[in-house]
Amino acid sequence: MKSISLYKDNGTWLCRVHPFTKLMYIAAVILIPLFLHTLWAYAVAIALDVAILISGKSLKRARALIIFSFTIIATIFLIKGLFDGDNITPLFSLGSIVFYKEGLLKALRTGCVIINMLLSFSILVLTTKPEDIADEMERHGFSPRLSYVISSVFSIIPQMMGTMDTITDAQRSRGMETEGKLSVRMKAFIPLITPVVTSSLINTRERAIALEVRGFGAKGKRSYLRTWKKHKGDKAITILLIIATFLAFIWKIITWLI
Repeated sequence: MKSISLYKDNGTWLCRVHPFTKLMYIAAVILIPLFLHTLWAYAVAIALDVAILISGKSLKRARALIIFSFTIIATIFLIKGLFDGDNITPLFSLGSIVFYKEGLLKALRTGCVIINMLLSFSILVLTTKPEDIADEMERHGFSPRLSYVISSVFSIIPQMMGTMDTITDAQRSRGMETEGKLSVRMKAFIPLITPVVTSSLINTRERAIALEVRGFGAKGKRSYLRTWKKHKGDKAITILLIIATFLAFIWKIITWLI
């Protein structure tokens, strides 16, 4: 049976960290650079993300997200560097096309924000089961429906990828060309997308029926298959992250008042 989650238990310490600790890390590593609003803060956050992914043996699996983000970032650099309203100082030119310093600096900050967010969320998604996140949220008083929505968001992309692979294999077995030139791939993509969307809708309906049969909407106290216990390290890391975020917020207030 194919996994419908990006999670993979590779036996590292990162897989044993409590989901709420990882969520607190995401909040801190995104908010602190935004409060400080300096390129060195973004660089430190990205370097920390990469170091954690390397120590958790998950950087290779996050590579696809990083490569995908470069397409978006390149587009931002082109638009900001050429057409931003604050552009004044020419930095370099390619023929008649002039790139400006102000726009490129804005694009660099935006690119750092995107990479930082993708890497920090990768730490959570690649090393935590969606079911564990949902169970912990319910155990701490969140609505079961909200927990289910979050769990579904983490699983819908790998589920659709698995469906696409299955349908692509079926098309190849029937003699359809799915590889080669761009025109060939585009021609194969059109008949592929319809069954993928239809299959996703059917799976959503079947899952909803299965949940109701198993008492998803039932009232009363719930029991859980697995109980997470926060270690001393989880508590210490969470406290440090809260303090660091608070100090960055205070620094932002002070610099704004000055």
